[in-house]
Amino acid sequence: MSAAGPDLRSSPLEECHRELGGKMVDFAGWSMPVRYRSILEEHRAVRNAAGVFDISHMGQFFVSGEEAASWLNGLLTNDAEGLAPGEGQYTLLCNEQGGVIDDLILYRLGEEEFFMVVNAARTAEDFRWLDGRRSVEVMIEDRSDGMAGLAVQGRQAPEVYSRVTGGRTLPQRNHVEEVSIEGQGVLVCRTGYTGEDGFELFCPAEAGAHWFRAMIEGGATPCGLGARDTLRLEVCYPLNGADLSSRHTPLEAGLGFAVDLGGADFVGRAKLAKQKEEGVTRRLAAIRCVEPGPPVRSGCKVLDAAGREAGVLTSGTLSPSLKVGIGLAYLPVETAKSGTELQIEVRGRRIPAEVVKKPFYKRR
Repeated sequence: MSAAGPDLRSSPLEECHRELGGKMVDFAGWSMPVRYRSILEEHRAVRNAAGVFDISHMGQFFVSGEEAASWLNGLLTNDAEGLAPGEGQYTLLCNEQGGVIDDLILYRLGEEEFFMVVNAARTAEDFRWLDGRRSVEVMIEDRSDGMAGLAVQGRQAPEVYSRVTGGRTLPQRNHVEEVSIEGQGVLVCRTGYTGEDGFELFCPAEAGAHWFRAMIEGGATPCGLGARDTLRLEVCYPLNGADLSSRHTPLEAGLGFAVDLGGADFVGRAKLAKQKEEGVTRRLAAIRCVEPGPPVRSGCKVLDAAGREAGVLTSGTLSPSLKVGIGLAYLPVETAKSGTELQIEVRGRRIPAEVVKKPFYKRR
């Protein structure tokens, strides 16, 4: 593995990736491992046991102050004030038109303190957006440069955590704990991006390599971005910048569960309320190939049964679990209904496909 190029940022875990022979790629301006052995092997490790991912490239913000909760409620789609200390939730940051700037996880650490994990490609933009709308009673800090993050995912993740931490148990699902382990303070979040059980651990950058190696010694297989993408797509978790963008709203993306239209007047709320009242004209649909063919990828045309273009795949892959091509695409609502017959155009070939209910894969 070569070191990161002059224009790429290096993860605090880069030494670990070098030791493990990781194949590095440019991802959102970071040099990150796409795989160590094979994507298929790593995918199966998470579905059947446990895998560990480097998520240090993601942004970490801390928000504090007496008015922190109400201020966040005016910017995020989900109800920040309704979170109790120790709870977390999926939420979105929208522009005035209701388009998605970013999707993120918000955790409440205390009555007046919150922790936000945002996407790598959006870290700087998110911070500018939030800080530019900050009231004087609220403090927001971007601590991304000083932190490392890793995600342990899979049904055996709780056992890995217990072995590594001397018998500790994980917090409840969608909860966070601030703990001191071996004299080191870490944030442990019972969340993930794979559809499996698991947790995410955030710590000072200098401690990242220690925890990454410890999780591997505890039984987790090192996994790269390739497996993370196939895992998240099988459970229809959207990827910001592909499935989510400023051109699409959370309602079109099927994320209405994270939009509280009955609460605070957050940025974009008026547009989303109007869209909900009138009904969306397109939806992010799950599309499954019904026969084998070349791998489907983002950018492939989606055709209706008559051969007319209905949309374009925003994400696509060969599902390791289902062994057929799967993808997501924004389709007109009448086309986005489960059972609708479609075709996906790949390298001049049209592969029969159909709209299916989300997700493609459910944990056994």
